[in-house]
Amino acid sequence: MDEIIQAVTGEASPHDIAALRLPESYRGAVVRREDTAMFEGLASRDKDPRKSLHIEHVPVPEPAAGEALVAVMASSVNYNTVWSAIFEPVATFGFLQRYGRLSEDTARHDLPYHVIGSDLSGVVLRTGPGVNRWKVGDRVVAHCLSVELESADGHNDTMLDPEQRIWGFETNFGGLAEIALVKSNQLMPKPDHLTWEEAAAPGLVNSTAYRQLVSRNGAGMKQGDNVLIWGASGGLGSYATQLALAGGANPICVVSSEQKADICRSMGAEAIIDRTAEGYRFWKDENTQDPKEWKRFGKRIRELTGGEDVDIVFEHPGRETFGASVYVTRKGGTITTCASTSGYIHEYDNRYLWMSLKRIIGSHFANYREAWEANRLIAKGKIHPTLSKVYSLEDTGQAAYDVHRNLHQGKVGVLCLAPREGLGVSDPGLRARHLTAINRFRQDQDPTP
Repeated sequence: MDEIIQAVTGEASPHDIAALRLPESYRGAVVRREDTAMFEGLASRDKDPRKSLHIEHVPVPEPAAGEALVAVMASSVNYNTVWSAIFEPVATFGFLQRYGRLSEDTARHDLPYHVIGSDLSGVVLRTGPGVNRWKVGDRVVAHCLSVELESADGHNDTMLDPEQRIWGFETNFGGLAEIALVKSNQLMPKPDHLTWEEAAAPGLVNSTAYRQLVSRNGAGMKQGDNVLIWGASGGLGSYATQLALAGGANPICVVSSEQKADICRSMGAEAIIDRTAEGYRFWKDENTQDPKEWKRFGKRIRELTGGEDVDIVFEHPGRETFGASVYVTRKGGTITTCASTSGYIHEYDNRYLWMSLKRIIGSHFANYREAWEANRLIAKGKIHPTLSKVYSLEDTGQAAYDVHRNLHQGKVGVLCLAPREGLGVSDPGLRARHLTAINRFRQDQDPTP
């Protein structure tokens, strides 16, 4: 593995990298099938990823047709990392078993351990048969859509493929590791002005936000739209906020502290609601919502927009906020929803939906084209990483714990093969022009000014 690190961080040619002997094993962040019952009886909040995530040596898989092995320089933690680690809503081994039944090649994924992680930046080490676009030595990032595309259903929108899965969550050999196995159509060019850890941070959340907010498969945001963004400084919401601003829309940013409000202001947002300071309580108790609070919330939004209701609600908290989201959307407006971090069972008053001709759109990750466009915005310096803190691979459990307990801002990164932060920049000029924005979420000084 040391030879791979030296080659990737040095001046090795693609020929040199191709000549490297691959190790028999690599280190990855894994959960074990034998541990899936370890948190039974505990509330979700009390389930500790530090106890279930292990750094272990696992065998290096051989790339099959259409696949690539990538030396992972850095990765990042997403909510699906937390879900994998606390075995919610179900243990991921059921996903691996179903995938393993599909073919001889996919059977490799059905293992007693699961290497998790749905982001990476790194360098292509090997390619399988039929891979032509990507070569050994290419600097890449990966999006997390895994598809088979043997069904007609996926050829208009690959997210509709019946065999659509999220790599590193519903498949094995994910990105929180020294080596990862991906399909070649997951790969995209690494943004030249970013470090390895910065480049690994946007993938899942930026692509998800792009489809949910900008794509015609989502809300189809346009200039001038009022967009309500829950958790606007968080891992997902921070990209939605940037996309709204870059696209000429007006974000109304909902946050939970003055510190998070300041981050939104630094991104250029002006309309901000600190729900903690203003004391919004959308539920009277566990079973009863409070429409008076919806109305108070809607009034506050109109104060910030000059009397207008929101055209789009960017929803991801789920149960806690969904009733309010439906209520405050304008007549004919759109609620786009992905994830449900506060609960999957949503309740809302349908009168405010059907009588006002509103739409609810479910949105899940992004297809290859959407992920490519989202990455292109990063590469051009139009949208910036929201990396706040970086951990070592050994400390992945702590990184996941921080995300689980909402102790983080933006995205939390993980160094895999990169020996330290600050490596991987090949366009220092573009970096210099955007350094303040790149560092906006950082809790420490940038290592490569």
